[in-house]
Amino acid sequence: MDRLLDSWYSPNLNKEMEIAIYGHSGFALLMFPSAAADYLEYERFYLIDSIKPMIEEGRIRVFSINSINSESWLNDTISPRQKAVRHQQFNAYVAEEVVPYMNNATGGRTLTITSGVSLGAFHAANTVFRRPDLFDGTIAMSGIYDLKSYSKGYYDEDVYFNSPMDYLPNLHDETVLGLLKSKSDIHFLSGEGSYEAPGATWAIANVLGAKGIPNNVEIWGPEWGHDWPTWRAMLPDYLNRYF
Repeated sequence: MDRLLDSWYSPNLNKEMEIAIYGHSGFALLMFPSAAADYLEYERFYLIDSIKPMIEEGRIRVFSINSINSESWLNDTISPRQKAVRHQQFNAYVAEEVVPYMNNATGGRTLTITSGVSLGAFHAANTVFRRPDLFDGTIAMSGIYDLKSYSKGYYDEDVYFNSPMDYLPNLHDETVLGLLKSKSDIHFLSGEGSYEAPGATWAIANVLGAKGIPNNVEIWGPEWGHDWPTWRAMLPDYLNRYF
């Protein structure tokens, strides 16, 4: 399996940002780390190994980026407003830096699916909803899609426009809605075991459904908790069936 570690100095984030690339061809799978984790998290917890056959077959090329969650919503040493600003800077980094990097690596625009677990699932889904012109779908596992769950009571315009449970019901831009309605690969998965929140998965699915945006939900049983064995089973199973 081809593996490349790379980085560049991000002008949006004013720091060096690393990326790991796995594979040589196939559609692009952009992976967002969970919580305060880094770009090697999915390798470290063997999620990359779980989809290694598909990577080696050239069906998927994985791009795993670093997070700045520990500098935004998980950083209680700064003000809530500063957390929101940092989140928006991360959005700009993904759209203005990561996307061109991926397009260059793949030789042009290719099918691009986001993915992540837990807080990474939130970022993966929010990224697609905000920029459906750049991304074609998501596989979001064990996420909560209401940013207020992380903002600890703080609420401003930037929280609103990064909280899919808030802004999607009020989305009336026909261009953006048209792009989202054209997607066939918006997927949400959750278990019913320890620390999972299947209700959050159904909540975002219902919001999308009310707007006419197609999506697919799978809720695995109570033996599947909020942990790596669940995600190592979910992702390869789902990719093999739908991609």
